Amino acid sequence: MSQHRSLRGGRNLGGRRNVLRRFERVELLKKRGLWKEGDRVIGLRKTKPEA
Repeated sequence: MSQHRSLRGGRNLGGRRNVLRRFERVELLKKRGLWKEGDRVIGLRKTKPEA
């Protein structure tokens, strides 16, 4: 019996993510100068990943 094509995933994994984790957002905001040491990490502003 063959495997259904929706269950195969090896080639589809590893694409670009459009949602950043909190530490990634903090690093990006630091780089852009919009976050400084001591600011809250809860309720960060929305950021788009760099292209």
